[in-house]
Amino acid sequence: MPEQASGPQTPTSQRVGESRLPGVSRIVAVASGKGGVGKSTVSTNLASALHALGQRVGYADVDIYGPSAPIMLGVDGQPKPADSQGDMISPLEAHGMKVMSMGFFLNDSAPVVWRGPMVMSATKQFLHGVVWGDLDYLVVDLPPGTGDIPLTLAQEVTVDGAVIVTTPQDLALADVDRSVSMLAKVNAPVLGMVQNMSGYVCPHCSTRDDIFGGRPAEETAAALRVPLLGEIPIVEAIREGGDSGVPIVVGQPDHPASRAFLDLASKVQVAIERRAGASGSPEPDEIIHDKSRGVVRISWTDGATTEYALRGLRGWCPCATCQGHAGEVTFVETDDPKLTGAEGVGRYSVRFIWEDGHSTGMYPYDYLRQIADYPECKPS
Repeated sequence: MPEQASGPQTPTSQRVGESRLPGVSRIVAVASGKGGVGKSTVSTNLASALHALGQRVGYADVDIYGPSAPIMLGVDGQPKPADSQGDMISPLEAHGMKVMSMGFFLNDSAPVVWRGPMVMSATKQFLHGVVWGDLDYLVVDLPPGTGDIPLTLAQEVTVDGAVIVTTPQDLALADVDRSVSMLAKVNAPVLGMVQNMSGYVCPHCSTRDDIFGGRPAEETAAALRVPLLGEIPIVEAIREGGDSGVPIVVGQPDHPASRAFLDLASKVQVAIERRAGASGSPEPDEIIHDKSRGVVRISWTDGATTEYALRGLRGWCPCATCQGHAGEVTFVETDDPKLTGAEGVGRYSVRFIWEDGHSTGMYPYDYLRQIADYPECKPS
């Protein structure tokens, strides 16, 4: 939104589009509530399974503090610049997939001692600064938890679906519930849950031991209110594949565990296509700034239209600068606020930019729908 209008009476508008990477059709994030649940093992085999099903696949290892793609996919080297300016870099390749990881820029013992802004900048670089080319799927391996990197991903690009990895432990369930809630808040659809390490079956006597707990996967999925996409057993061949740099789906495609990963990949494809054809939560379709009336008008994908007086829109800014950290949102009066622009943040909020330089307020879509009914936002 809005470039300078040709006259004071001319409304300016912005069509709100999705944040897409050039050439990348679908982005699938693989997340977990805590470490140690085998998230990277699942994500590398999911990517390999999608490729085995005939898809063009990229793999972005944005677990900046603990990158594992170089070892688990058996690829090393340093990415090279893709242009003369050095603004873009070319990914490496492994098993027919394009791969980018922080591990390509580190030696084996170098820790990543970075604060949030540097991590966020690296995440953006791995998304927008890589020449991914034409891909059907970009699988993004997120770090555990709900910190800067998952939020940056949601702000920078459209996430078509997220896969949650957990184990049968009660503690893992409590942690992954927070991840599901975070993804919901940033409008990243959760495709479902994968329960990893779902018991060990002895190859000699077929006795099953629930080493990490006996909670049924269906029960866990029901508690999280998400579909169950699959169960991956504890199999030594999976671990051996990760250590050797050849995922089991690539090295032993007929293994029962490989068939489980291929089934997972098929369910992910179906879930994404279903969501693409279904109408989700309403999102802004167009934002119009009518300067003559001092009003912002938003057209939504469900056909609704909401209007906001600039005084009310600025006064109900939800940022910490305006609201502090008390947890209760209150109205903040501002003298004669003037709007200069707006931009979408991922698929869950809009950032408004004001003439006095204030631009830290990110208004979630549901919050915008809510405050439209507040008296301060009603146009005179």
